[in-house]
Amino acid sequence: MINLMDMSGRNVMVTGAAQGIGLEAAKLLYALGARLTLLDANPQKLEQAVEGLDPQRVLAQSGSVTDRTFLEGLVAEAAERFGGVHGLVNNAGITRTAMIDKMSVEQWQQVIDVNLTGVFNCLQIVGMDMKRRADAGDASPGSIVNVSSDAGRKGTIGQINYGAAKSGVLGVTMSAAREWGRHGIRVNSVAYGVVATEMTEVVRSEKFRARYLASIPLGRFLEPAEAVKSIAFLLSDASSFITGQHLSVNGGSHITA
Repeated sequence: MINLMDMSGRNVMVTGAAQGIGLEAAKLLYALGARLTLLDANPQKLEQAVEGLDPQRVLAQSGSVTDRTFLEGLVAEAAERFGGVHGLVNNAGITRTAMIDKMSVEQWQQVIDVNLTGVFNCLQIVGMDMKRRADAGDASPGSIVNVSSDAGRKGTIGQINYGAAKSGVLGVTMSAAREWGRHGIRVNSVAYGVVATEMTEVVRSEKFRARYLASIPLGRFLEPAEAVKSIAFLLSDASSFITGQHLSVNGGSHITA
């Protein structure tokens, strides 16, 4: 029986891989047979994340998606070791919460630097490796999945920086898909609602829980292990003719015509 989700022989780079969605994505992709290139800004958590994994299938380094020199070195090493980077999960992100009138320029810039410029950095550097292989005759050079959010589609209170960055990720996705489609490189995004991670603890607290659940037709928050199935789908052959799309994974909280 053909398994369209089989990732054997492919190297997938996951950013923000030491916790939350990134960690669950790495676990699922590894179980599907992928080789992994993992990065995270937290070296201790990253070390814990790779415990028990076959070192022959995993390359893990701690660093920031804002550091292009680091990223270029990591992608070069991954390409040499695994024959290329065949998939990218552009997931790394941070929050700096404040209402508009109280948000500092530093809080704004920190989130834009990681959540938007960091996405561009990884997409560009990994994409160039994919394009190199496409130019050499590889008909399926790779798939990129950018992690966005409902915050980028309908706004969010207290996180104008986060909402702006995640909205920007949607534009990055569509533009890259248009430019690189002729090379066989697919670029899509997943737009999550409220995922049960450390980043959403305030939203899921007793003060706000009922309000948010009332807006979700399925009536529950999204678990990280469930969320990353959409990422695996967009990386796999099951989505071979899908590019430039935003897959809403939010229990129906953002339904449009």
